[in-house]
Amino acid sequence: MRLSFSFVLLIVLLTFAPGAPAVAQERMRIAWAGSTPSNTPIWVADQKGFFKKNGLNAEVISISASTIVIQALLTGEVDFIIAPSATLVTSRLAGADTVMVSTNLPLFIDHIVSLSEITSVEQLKGKTGGVNRLGTTSDMTLRLALRRFGIDPEKETKIIATGENPQRLAALSRNITQFTLLGEPLVREAEKMGFRDLFDIGTLKIPYHVNAVVTREKTVKERRPLVNRVVRAFTEAIHYIKTNKEDTKALIGKNLKSNDPEGLERAYTAYNAAYPEVPYPSAEGVKTLLDDIAPRTPKAATADPKTFVDMSFVQELETSGFIKQLYKR
Repeated sequence: MRLSFSFVLLIVLLTFAPGAPAVAQERMRIAWAGSTPSNTPIWVADQKGFFKKNGLNAEVISISASTIVIQALLTGEVDFIIAPSATLVTSRLAGADTVMVSTNLPLFIDHIVSLSEITSVEQLKGKTGGVNRLGTTSDMTLRLALRRFGIDPEKETKIIATGENPQRLAALSRNITQFTLLGEPLVREAEKMGFRDLFDIGTLKIPYHVNAVVTREKTVKERRPLVNRVVRAFTEAIHYIKTNKEDTKALIGKNLKSNDPEGLERAYTAYNAAYPEVPYPSAEGVKTLLDDIAPRTPKAATADPKTFVDMSFVQELETSGFIKQLYKR
């Protein structure tokens, strides 16, 4: 069958028009850690087809902890990771060429959950807190929050590794720990078990990249079009989350293996409010951690937070009008 010239021309224009995803699928590997709704953007990007839409043949890998995820990036096992400011900062201060190219969750929104008899943050002094693993996101978040309350986590509390969310709740139940860090919908689950939602860290509005897209400067330099596609896919995934509430709640429930309507509603509400429409990897979210560790880490005191982020990819999407078009403004 012969194709008309006009039809062929239309295909060419659609294929190469500015902003159109490429037809060829480029292979890439991306890893994430932690079964919390903060990872909803990568679940959406993968399971709702935004990687594929943007010409990416993505292998999405779940790893148990952020300390292992960074090793996969630095050894070349993966091209991108979903990681917090802590993972980025500690690796870069150690000499790695890691860099953040977009953010998914630029604020703390987890809660400190405690035994019911603990009624104030001050009472956490002398108590034991549980986190996933030492050095992971939950550990750094909890320690930083405690310092904001005037509590020295190293001297006035004991922080131990108790595992992922179900194990943290089990440790509370057996009084191995007296407090821990949880996000929705696990906060509701903890309340049903008799524990106290002691403090919502999100109310402090602390700038900190809880969940962001991190790669290596080597990848940015050698495979810039690939990085562009990845950032675009995550930007579209966030838009999907913000405009498809029920589908997103169902996806969170599927990935967390939860069917509690109230818990999923609370999770969606809390996280959706924090996801940014324009996902700039701001230096402020890095500075929070650098300032926090500077007294104990001399390199952090002199580090420039702007060198940890590359805002150019999101800037290109914004200046092109792509994000405005997504939200029809």
